Amino acid sequence: MNQNTIAALLTVMLKELRDLFRDQRTVRVSLLMGPVFTPLLMLGIISLTQNRVSSQLEKPLELPVVGAQYAPNLVAWLGGQNVHVKPAPADPDAAIRNQDADVILAIDKSYPQDWRAGMPALVEIVQDSSRQDAQIPVQRVQSLLDTYGRTVGSLRLIARGVSPTVVAPLQVAPRDLATPESKRGVALSFLPYLLILSGFLGGAAVVIDATAGERERQSLEPLLATPAARGAIMSGKIAAACLFGMLSLVLTLVMFKLVFTFGPATGLKFDVSALTLFKLLLVLLPIVVLGTTLLTLIAASSKSVKEAQSYMSVLMLLPLVPTLVLMINPIKNQLWQFAVPFLSQNQLIMKLLRAEAVSPAEWGVYLLASFGLGLVLWALAARLYHREKLAISA
Repeated sequence: MNQNTIAALLTVMLKELRDLFRDQRTVRVSLLMGPVFTPLLMLGIISLTQNRVSSQLEKPLELPVVGAQYAPNLVAWLGGQNVHVKPAPADPDAAIRNQDADVILAIDKSYPQDWRAGMPALVEIVQDSSRQDAQIPVQRVQSLLDTYGRTVGSLRLIARGVSPTVVAPLQVAPRDLATPESKRGVALSFLPYLLILSGFLGGAAVVIDATAGERERQSLEPLLATPAARGAIMSGKIAAACLFGMLSLVLTLVMFKLVFTFGPATGLKFDVSALTLFKLLLVLLPIVVLGTTLLTLIAASSKSVKEAQSYMSVLMLLPLVPTLVLMINPIKNQLWQFAVPFLSQNQLIMKLLRAEAVSPAEWGVYLLASFGLGLVLWALAARLYHREKLAISA
């Protein structure tokens, strides 16, 4: 790349940035709404989730009981375990389906006879397993009944002169190797998508206007008619979009630091050190280049700004695919995954959130694959910029 090409590239880049910052509304939306909204959205999701879980675990459990007269001891015991026993509705199944109750305990009529005979007494937990908001109350009831059953079973064995340890040949002691950082990573599992999307589409405002917009306004033809190489012109536009995207991304990470440092307590202490933020920025830099070159390719192929913008809804789904796949079907980290666009960023961000080490091989495969793909897209966009009909508006 000779000196004239570099000068043309810098001139086009500065021209695009100058034109962009003249549109203050676009700049405000891109540099304020995204960076501010994304961290606040993440904080809001975490806060709402933790508040719901803590409130359902700590507040008294409202438990309608069918056939409470058949098991007075069980009902009395539940009353001492932060459970408010309520009269059963006329139709328990309808109450669950209509969401009038989260969970209902049904005690069978044969309970007294089975209890006195030392046989397993039947109790039913009436629930709707498809309701996520009822999962915690159901788990609380299940845990309480298990505790009551074990306690009564042990007392029955002692009354017969048998040690309860006879029926417990194994003592299972779980040893959890999860670190506090890895548990925080699970809670922030949706954060990679938000960061990847922010980097992927961060330069969209510049790219679409710089190619499809100028083509529609018929201002691209005079620019292409200059002695500057078309590759330098295109590279200048891509460089401007990358700089703007990186600026938006840096502001987003800074906002994450401020929100998780000075925001309301969520019980999660996210690592917002300068080193972690730098690593996140290094992970997201290739996705900015990838998104910018892909959008340039699309904008150069589009006849108007509206057509180029119509592809945005599809592009927004691309970073979501690996997030959904990993949530439904988690897979172990393998080296080949760091060469797959969007999946590699997702895996690396989760590693950083879980405070896990990223090996040099993983960094190398990721950076080579990401920048290599960006280079391929840059070459394809350069070919489109050399077409004569590019300067012709639709």
